[in-house]
Amino acid sequence: MYKPYSPEWHRQRNLREALEAYFNEYVDVDVIYNDLLEVIKERSDQAYAEFEHASSLEKKIRRK
Repeated sequence: MYKPYSPEWHRQRNLREALEAYFNEYVDVDVIYNDLLEVIKERSDQAYAEFEHASSLEKKIRRK
């Protein structure tokens, strides 16, 4: 258990509420699994795009 109202507590509460919404709607386990993977992939793609952008800028700066 996390200390009430700590950042960790809020994160766990948000995750619990999201999962409970899936369970309350009787969403198939495979759908939950695929939705989780999609969210992770989207975040990964965004992070990679930011990395590429920063790397491109760094290369340009180093050439000058």
